[in-house]
Formats: sequence, structure tokens, C-alpha cells
Amino acid sequence: MKKQTLFLAGLLAVSAASADEGMWTLYNLPQAVYGQMQAEGFQVPYNDLYYGENAIKNTVVNFSGYCSGVVVSPDGLVFTNHHCGFESIRSHSTVDHDYMLNGFFAKTYADELPNEDMFVSFMRDQNDITNRLLKHGLDTMKADRKGAYIDSLQNVLTDSVKRIDSTLHVNIDAFYEGNKYYATTYQDFTDLRLVFTVPKSMGKFGGETDNWMWPRQTCDFSVFRIYANPKTNGPAKYSKDNVPYHPKHWTQVSAQGYKDGDYAMTIGYPGSTERYLSSYGIREMRDAENTPRVQVRGVKQDIMTKHMRADEAVRIKYDSKFAQSANYWKNSIGMNKCIDSIGIINQKKEYEDRIRTWQDSTGYMKDKLDFDLLAKLYARRFDSMRAFMYWNETFRRTSEFSTRAMKLNSSMEVKGPKGKSKKQYMLFDDNSSEWDATLDKEVMATLMKNYKEHVDAKYLPAFYKTITTKFGGDYAKYVDYLYDKSMIMKSGKKLYFNKKSYKKDPGVQYGMDLMDFIYDRREALAGINDSIERQEKYLCAAKLRMEEDMPHYSDANFTMRLSYGQVGGFAINGSPSGYYTTAESIVKKMEQGDKQIDYLAEPVMKELLSSKDFGPYLDKTSGKMQLCFLTNNDITGGNSGSPMFDGRGHLIGLAFDGNWDSLSSDIFFDKKLARCIGVDIRYVLYMMDKWGHADRLLKEIDAK
Repeated sequence: MKKQTLFLAGLLAVSAASADEGMWTLYNLPQAVYGQMQAEGFQVPYNDLYYGENAIKNTVVNFSGYCSGVVVSPDGLVFTNHHCGFESIRSHSTVDHDYMLNGFFAKTYADELPNEDMFVSFMRDQNDITNRLLKHGLDTMKADRKGAYIDSLQNVLTDSVKRIDSTLHVNIDAFYEGNKYYATTYQDFTDLRLVFTVPKSMGKFGGETDNWMWPRQTCDFSVFRIYANPKTNGPAKYSKDNVPYHPKHWTQVSAQGYKDGDYAMTIGYPGSTERYLSSYGIREMRDAENTPRVQVRGVKQDIMTKHMRADEAVRIKYDSKFAQSANYWKNSIGMNKCIDSIGIINQKKEYEDRIRTWQDSTGYMKDKLDFDLLAKLYARRFDSMRAFMYWNETFRRTSEFSTRAMKLNSSMEVKGPKGKSKKQYMLFDDNSSEWDATLDKEVMATLMKNYKEHVDAKYLPAFYKTITTKFGGDYAKYVDYLYDKSMIMKSGKKLYFNKKSYKKDPGVQYGMDLMDFIYDRREALAGINDSIERQEKYLCAAKLRMEEDMPHYSDANFTMRLSYGQVGGFAINGSPSGYYTTAESIVKKMEQGDKQIDYLAEPVMKELLSSKDFGPYLDKTSGKMQLCFLTNNDITGGNSGSPMFDGRGHLIGLAFDGNWDSLSSDIFFDKKLARCIGVDIRYVLYMMDKWGHADRLLKEIDAK
């Protein structure tokens, strides 16, 4: 189901003036919201947010489709989080040159490292095209027809902008649970090079121990550079002849810091929230999505940890995979605890009762929005959704073998001569640097067994019968058999899919069983999913109409959003949290490194941060070297790397995490407790200076 929408009132319909909740689109930012931003200390003119060459939005980027970033120099330097650059850092690392472990600094342009499949995307324009879609009967189309029509229009709009500039493309996204549609024009730069990263011990300091926690001391940043066509200064495929990109505008990095209560703003690409989601949907999220995710990932991560600690080469291969898995494992744990502790389901139910009463009095959508039907639909879907999540967490992107087996049946490029079917084949690229056979086998066998133990027998793919009848229920033996007898893990092996031997391959059969299962599940749920989506859309429309005198924002959908608020702490067990951490606090944790591996760091880091020589990076108000800080900005996944601006629109930090109490924010934003955690930009500059000796970069950035 698509994840859209809610309004400034939130769950309890509080007034717009009393909350800084919201992920606002910039092109149509309500004047009332801008007025509130001004009242809290924002000094930038309205038109300098979105409109014109010098707009702040022109400095913020979508970083590789999963994070955010900001351009900070006239030569195209981009700041993002360390964990956003994780895969780039890992891919360039070897046992002999371990940039993940030791960090990296390109001393010259020639030393900057190119990256396949990475990019930054600039939003150039955005428009509401809802009326255009409605005129063509969008509301009456079936789901599959609707998707095809939107894709077709997206292609038409892309063709039209490409006639103006061939480097542009258009995406159409649903907003407000499908009640609105916006067309956004983007420009992608695909030559993106790694310039600077601190060692993992600092970029991920605290590891899973501190993830989603406060206080934090993580130096979570990395630096990339955009390269462009030397003739046009526009996007270009990687070439040694490309030159640094020269933006018309970039963000000024501030060395001035912040104080408690100061204005703070993030602009980035939040991925997904579901604050509009019904109480029935939240119950499904807790019990059928989050709970299986936590269970399966916990099992998988234990195996990964064992192998990664035993072998440095394995650690390098799986560092990024483990981090990605663990992040939303812990997120799901925290979200479920927040759902129960805050009583979100009951709050939602009470609010839905208010809408039902209003609907009874006004007759609005009386023939469309049906709360009783919505409850029945979710009840019918629950068991299948739970099984689907167990399947997803067990087989999708968990082992290299399963990934390849399913890819053969979905998205493989066909090679060989056209018109000669028996000579056509599929071939996997050599990615042996990304996986380890021993770890892969153990994860695969263990998760297969775990899946069978947690789902009803009717949800078992066909190969489970083979495991029982031919292998006596021994999952490890079955996996060894697949590895030994199948062609799909053989390096450089051409897979001739039109030959009889292909379909007899046990790995191919295994993949077909997996895909048959998921296709059957999707087909069985299609009608229910469409009906639920329609009811959730009607529920959103009713909320918007009931509170039409208030500004409303749509749920996050990985389009650019603005969030504003203040610097400040919160209460932890009744005591003030403080709103920043200091060098002294990280040194104390480093001293526990022999007992807690997540606090282990290189001796030079402890030496640097024990020093009293912090120079211009020392905070003038506190007299301390401040590392990380808190704001009440409204963020979620995808916001990682988002620039944090002061009231002048200058860069004071990079958002990288939320506190434990923010884990319910995807469905409910609690201003009193939810906090955005950012790395202080002065901490970033300090590490670039004192550890990295990156003088050329510091001069280029020119912090003031």
C-alpha cells in the first residue's frame, strides 16, 4: 500500500501554531507556515527557498536514491552522512587498502574515486497535475490501468522537458494518499567521486549500541564531488576528462554554531511516513510487518556477526549489508514499543470515531468511506501479510544464492545472437568481492528453517517438500546440494535458458518455486490491497475536508521536503537530556572500548579529542568542542545526510538519526519527545582539519 499523508494537526488535531510538525513541499509552502518559520527566527525571503537560481533548494540533493546531501562549494563538493557513503567506501576497500577501517582522503582531484551506480539528483521544478489526471478519468480507472496511464504521462512529460534540456527527466508521485499528484523535474549527475571519509570507528561510532539513542558522538559524514561535462557543466557519464561541477549556488558552511532555542531547519528527501494510516493499518504494521522483521533479522545478524568477527575479508564484504539490516531491525523494535507505550492505535481509533461522527452529520463520502468495511478488509489480509513479510525477510536480498535464483526469473539481461534462441544466454557479473560462500550458506539454511517454524504450511514454497522427502529435513544439506549442483553460482557460467538442462537445474527450480509463491500471494491479495488503498484514500480526503481551514502536508514519499523547528533537548526519565555532546563525552566512551567494541576507536582519535587545541571549532558560548546536537525537526529515513540550516540558511550540521522516542514518527510525531540528531558541522571540519589535514578542501569550503 502506498504511504502518504497527514496534515499539520496530526493525530489529535492540534493547532498549526502549536507544533513544528510537518514535511512541507517547497514550491507551494503555505504562507501561514512561512509566517511561523519567520516568527521562530527564519530570515531568508520566501522566494529564496524554491524560486530563482540562488534558492536553497538548488543546493540540496537526492543522494543515490536513498539519502540526502548538500552542495557546499563552487567546485561541487557534497556533504552527506558516512552511512550514506558506506557502500562506496566498502567497494573501494581491500584488506591492503581498507578505507572502511582507516578512512580516506584524496589529496588531488586525480585521487578522487569514481563510483558505479551512484548519483546525485537535483530537483529543478515541481507542479500539481491532479486536475490534468482527473480530466482523463483517473479516479475511475482500475489500479493496473491507473499505473499504466501515470507511467505513460510521465514518459510524455519527460520527453517534453528533454526537448528543452536532454539531461532532465520527470517523475510523477502520489501525494495525500493519492488525492493529489505532483510532477517533479530532476537532473541527475552520475559521475560522483569519493573525496573524504573518516574511519568507520568514527563515522559509525557507537554502532548498534548507540543507534537511535541519545547522547551521541558519531562523526557521521563523508564527502563526495560531482563531476560534469567539461563543455556544458552538465551531467555526463564517467570519464577521466570530466571536470568538477560548478553550481550557480551552494550552501554557505557556518562556523558560528547554535544555541538552545535557535531556529533550525532541514531540507532533504524523507522516504516514507504513514501518519494518515488508519488504526487497522497500524495494528497490521506492528504485528504483521515489524514483528516478523525483528525476528528474522535478529537470526540473520547473529550469523553475520559471527563470520565478520572471524575474518577481516568477510567483514569488508558485509559491513554495508549488516548496517542496512540492523538499522531497520532496531527501528522496528523501537516503533513497536512506541506504538504500545503511547497508545497510538487507541488514539487513532478515537480520531476515526470523530471523523465518523462528522461524516454522519455532513454526509461527506457517505457512499464511499466505510469504516466497517475497512476493518474487515484488514482482517482478511492479516495472515497473508504476515507470511509475506516472513517470506520477504527470509528470501529477498538475504543470500546471494536466493537473489540470483529469483533474478533469473524476473530481470536478467538476455545475451547472445538475436533470432537464435538456443544460443541466447544469461550471465551473472562477477561480484565475488561482495559475498562469502560459507556465510551465505549458513544464512540461507538457517532462515529456511526459521521460516518453516513461523508460518502456516500453506505458505511454504514447493521446495520444502523436497527438503523433507529427499534431504530428511536437513536444510544445510539441501543448500550444499544447490551450491554443488546448480550452475548459477559458477563464476562466468553462461546459462542457456532455452536448453532442457536449464529448467532441470536445481537452483533454477528453487528460484521458480520462490517466484511462483510470491506471484500467487500477490494475485490473491490484489483485490483486497486495491480496496484497502481506496478506503485509506477516502479516509484521508475526509480528514482534509473536515479540517479544511488548516494547512496540511502530505506524508513523505522521497520527494524534497522542508522541516523547521528549534535546537533543544528533551526529558529523559524526568531529567534534561542536554542539547549537545562534547569531546569529553566521546573520550569517556572510548575508554570503554576494551569492553564495548562499538566504542573502540584508533588511539589517534582519542588523542585528538582529548586535546584542548580545538581552535576555531570551539563553541564560543559553551567553551566546549561540540560534537552532535538535537533539534525537534521532523525527519525520517531518507533524511540521512540532510543539511541542517540556521535562520540565515547557513549549514550548521547534517541530520543522521533520531532518538528512541522518534521511532513512532513514521506514524505519529511527538513534539515533546521526538528529536532529530545532527552532527555539528564544526566537528566535521575539525576532523577534516586535524585528522585528515585536508587543507585544500577546507579552503574550498571556506566556512565562516
